Amino acid sequence: MYPPPDRPVRIAVIGERQTSSPLEEAAETIGREIARRGGVLICGGMGGVREAACRGAATAGGVVVGVIPTDTAEDANRYVTIPLPTGLGEGRNILVVRGAEAVIAVGGGYGTLSELGHALKIGLPVIGVETWEVSRAGLPPAPIRRTRDPRQAVEWAWEAAVRRRGRPASG
Repeated sequence: MYPPPDRPVRIAVIGERQTSSPLEEAAETIGREIARRGGVLICGGMGGVREAACRGAATAGGVVVGVIPTDTAEDANRYVTIPLPTGLGEGRNILVVRGAEAVIAVGGGYGTLSELGHALKIGLPVIGVETWEVSRAGLPPAPIRRTRDPRQAVEWAWEAAVRRRGRPASG
């Protein structure tokens, strides 16, 4: 069985660096709900939506893995439990989604769009809170499940992550 059933659910939270107060509040709630359920939050470990989600998880006693674009762990926001400095810049985006069993996108700029692309390509479940609409003429829209409710986003991501258990990660 993959992964072992005693390992915590891993949910990535991705989103914009410069965000609005409502999206920051949503991200903080998402982080808190992931931690409350005993999950691990994975993110880019820097500011904006990511810092708000980390703050929510940390204040609820959760574990936060920050995949840092720089080569210095000290660059992580203060709420990151486990900083992983990569020195890869935006190339670290693939590592953020590869480490997760589901993704929640909150708002987002082009970096978030790249993370969405990676997640969708490998078949990860994606939940969107006021994020990108991804489509191409002649193809069905990307399978991003949408909500404005941060608790609902975590509920859906959690259910999708648990459903993925027992299946090997896709390539």
